[in-house]
Amino acid sequence: MWWAMSLLSSSPLLHIPSSTPPPTSRGSFPPPPRPTISYPPPSSSSSSPERRRFISKVKPLHSLTFPTHPIRCCSTSSMSSQASPSTSQVQDCLLYSRAYWVTESVIAWNVDVLGNGSCYLFASKGAALSFSDDGIQGQDVKIKLEEDNYGLPAKVIEKFPHIRDYRAFRLRPSLDVKPLLKCQLAVATFNSDGNCSDATGLQLPGVLDELFSYSGPLGALYSNEAVSLFLWAPTAQEVQVCIYRDGSADNPQEIIRLEEYNGVWSTKGPKGWEGCYYVYEVSVYHPSTQKIEKCYANDPYARGLSSDAQRTLFVNLGSDTLKPEGWDKLAHQKPDVLSFSDISIYELHIRDFSASDHTVEPKSRGGYLAFTLQDSAGVHHLKKLSNAGISHIHLLPTFQFAGVDDKKENWNCVDGETLKKFPPDSAQQQALITAVQNDDGYNWGYNPVLWGVPKGSYASNPNGSCRIIEFRKMVQALNHIGLRVVLDVVYNHLHGSGPFDENSVLDKIVPGYYLRRNTDGFIENSTCVNNTASEHFMVERLIIDDLLHWTVDYKVDGFRFDLMGHLMKRTMMRTKDVLSSLTTEQDGVDGSSVYLYGEGWDFGEVAKNGRGVNASQFNLPGTGIGSFNDRIRDAILGGSPFGHPLQQGFVNGLFLQPNGHNQDTATERLMLAVSKDHIQVGMAANLRDFVLTDCEGKEVKGSVLTHDGVPVAYASCPTETVNYVSAHDNETLFDIVSLKDKSFGYEYNSVVTGLTTSMEYRFSIPVMRCCAQNHLIVIHITLVIGSTGLILLSVPTIGELDFPQKRRMGKTGHCNYSCIFIVMI
Repeated sequence: MWWAMSLLSSSPLLHIPSSTPPPTSRGSFPPPPRPTISYPPPSSSSSSPERRRFISKVKPLHSLTFPTHPIRCCSTSSMSSQASPSTSQVQDCLLYSRAYWVTESVIAWNVDVLGNGSCYLFASKGAALSFSDDGIQGQDVKIKLEEDNYGLPAKVIEKFPHIRDYRAFRLRPSLDVKPLLKCQLAVATFNSDGNCSDATGLQLPGVLDELFSYSGPLGALYSNEAVSLFLWAPTAQEVQVCIYRDGSADNPQEIIRLEEYNGVWSTKGPKGWEGCYYVYEVSVYHPSTQKIEKCYANDPYARGLSSDAQRTLFVNLGSDTLKPEGWDKLAHQKPDVLSFSDISIYELHIRDFSASDHTVEPKSRGGYLAFTLQDSAGVHHLKKLSNAGISHIHLLPTFQFAGVDDKKENWNCVDGETLKKFPPDSAQQQALITAVQNDDGYNWGYNPVLWGVPKGSYASNPNGSCRIIEFRKMVQALNHIGLRVVLDVVYNHLHGSGPFDENSVLDKIVPGYYLRRNTDGFIENSTCVNNTASEHFMVERLIIDDLLHWTVDYKVDGFRFDLMGHLMKRTMMRTKDVLSSLTTEQDGVDGSSVYLYGEGWDFGEVAKNGRGVNASQFNLPGTGIGSFNDRIRDAILGGSPFGHPLQQGFVNGLFLQPNGHNQDTATERLMLAVSKDHIQVGMAANLRDFVLTDCEGKEVKGSVLTHDGVPVAYASCPTETVNYVSAHDNETLFDIVSLKDKSFGYEYNSVVTGLTTSMEYRFSIPVMRCCAQNHLIVIHITLVIGSTGLILLSVPTIGELDFPQKRRMGKTGHCNYSCIFIVMI
């Protein structure tokens, strides 16, 4: 039965090259200023289910043509009565990965083996698996699996709750499986006649976590004499590094093969590598092509890049040449924050801050250095905000993202003077901007490529270390005018995937590991594209290491997590614990002053703890981590981002000043009363134990009230709630208030053509401006006197907009605005 053991031990195809192991500690390399990070096993936790707010979409992992028949070759209840599937049907099965290799000795698969049937694992180092009338061909190894009638182990169900009902198939525990994980893999069932009844590929994160979890050095490490590289790539068959003298050289000056030990590839080079560039060449089986591919990728732990992330820069962030004057003393010069209850945050976009500011020298407009110019109009504005009580600047994504060329000379932008030539209600402005939106210099930045490097387009020079120095100067300058810095981080998805996408990094190095896949093996897409899987050990480690890097190396003061609910609660808690351990004396920063908050929406494949306990609103009580409160937003403004745009709320006319969409009916009167209750709870920090007298005269807790079928209140302390009515998503606050106002004087037309819905608005600007300003004042007062966080949208001048604008990620900066978050806890 276990004849494959001898094949495994004798086959040169499955030999692991021996090498000197990399140091499990930093060895002779000087340790960077990092605390020791321990990664304990996950613990179980229960929570209340949350609502699903978005439609989950699935992006196929595979670039090949999909089979027209989604194969389940064996109907588990009637396989014995069915004819064997055709060869083409079974061949199609390898396009899917419906089985999970979850531990060293257990494979989970939702399939039956009936009667005298059998189940086998197949492996081919050369990715030669195929099917013919004679059965499966091309394997180097064939191993029989035995079903475990006790089912999956408890630790597997805890890690992968979505496959809790799958069957467990076991390999012999003494089998050395590590070489197999570098191969093309498949499992197949056979009926009693020996005909293949079902087959599929495998997903490997579970077994990779068990066998290759690693806490040693990764990325480039620098000593006085040498530079060393470490890359985690346990499924790779070979890894080489190509060294380039500069960022634009056509050919590498040398190519070096890395040595592997237990999934980590490493090499050591001369000190002269500093200032050069490198790219990894990874030979690895990729399920998207079902081939062994030669992938070229940046270092996941890159700390510097050439323009447009073509190559990784060898750069030692600890070098004194990269530190602005006084950088090492900045921790002692930061503005005081006695507690998170004193926080007030102003949200803005780096390019928008100065792109049109003529008091900024042209070479610095739209970039990091604009924040360092003390006499510019923008910085004067920030100083006024600081003096008025704003404590933090929240910068929209600043890491290396796709969608904007790092080289400004390649931009194709629309001149502002050209746009002024058209009437305010013309469609020509939008048409001109849309025509160049993929080639201009503007993007919000939610297209992550590499999380750990500042975006090159905001720097004076995207090559070399310029972006590092200028980013640090920006942080330092903001601190010196009394403002701390919050970064917008996007760990929930990546822009690229597959072996050939120029924006793909992680999926080239360990294919199928970093990105979350559905039960057919296709990449989940509910965030927007390429969802990441922080439930996997090395994904979580990368996220925590990256946050540690930004905190220590750039001395930032907080993080706003995009779609935080798609990360695991465990990841957020470990992040908080690690950052809180940082001290000014040892690390140059006070980690206890770093505030964490984000979008705790619960939707997609992670909803209701579908992939483990996630960092959603209802799972965060007791953590001290903040989440945005959509309850008070919807009560104040009316409707929701997905509802009718004219649905009124508490401050813009619901029941009392109907706008035509709403009428003064008993239903709207009740909605107004209920909205009052929701606002009252929100002003009390949305605390679940807060007791109020509701609209029916009853004393109830905030958690008893409901919003879209779930409790209104969920927080256990004020720091866990950030109240808001508007941010960079959807319409500006001024626009949405104006649109819903009774005095809007609108004509609302919805024109549907194909898949596109456009809206046309006509209104009287003077009347609208007066009414909208009154409503904005009411909103601001309502939020400011509350006891927790809020968001106020700050437009250039209230009332000067000529028509409603809905902000989108790909637009130019002509119609973008900044926001104020005032966290008054």
